[in-house]
Amino acid sequence: MDAGPDKPHILVVDDDTRLRELLKTFLSRNGFRVSTAKHAAEARQHLEALDFDLIVLDVMMPGQTGLDFATELRKTNDVPILMLTAMGDPKDRIAGLETGVDDYLGKPFEARELLLRIQSVLRRGRPSAAAVAETPAAADGKVTFGPFEFALDLGELTQKGKRVALTDAEIALLRALATQLGQVLGRETLSKSVGSDVNERAIDVQVTRLRRKIEPDPGFPRYLRTVRGQGYRLVDA
Repeated sequence: MDAGPDKPHILVVDDDTRLRELLKTFLSRNGFRVSTAKHAAEARQHLEALDFDLIVLDVMMPGQTGLDFATELRKTNDVPILMLTAMGDPKDRIAGLETGVDDYLGKPFEARELLLRIQSVLRRGRPSAAAVAETPAAADGKVTFGPFEFALDLGELTQKGKRVALTDAEIALLRALATQLGQVLGRETLSKSVGSDVNERAIDVQVTRLRRKIEPDPGFPRYLRTVRGQGYRLVDA
């Protein structure tokens, strides 16, 4: 199965090179986009540049353990986490769940079970269609969200009357989202809006950069939200 640009993006974090590559191949064949990291530090670099729909995280890794990384990550990011571990003791499972992870799977495991658990976690985090607002852009060509006002024609964003500097790519991205305020736009659609040479990875990067300018806490987006497995939407929270 081909993993298109709007398929869920999974980050696999495991120091076992063989397992990491096997999971990448298996999940890619089952319709997911997959990135990998061999330790917490590399995973952190990925998370600074991209948004992920789920993290498959090993407990025992060199440097920072998966438990410590999950605990740290939960302070700024609510991305779902499925933890893998060779430790079978119930107290270890409880320790993992107490960090805020969404599910827990012991090693060794069946690939099919991992896939089912991933699908279950993603379903839990995906809003229903009824929860997605369908508010059109304002008739006067201006869209407001929170303390911001965006002029669609001018591509000008202001916060309480003060202009916010945006790059051309950020203006194009915000214009596409603001025009369809409340509606989910996939990465492929956003890529076409920003430019034909902009790929899905670049869209994730642009979203991250735009959030730094409009979100009180970019780790917990209020206005520019990720809709897991679908794309992004701008809301007037």
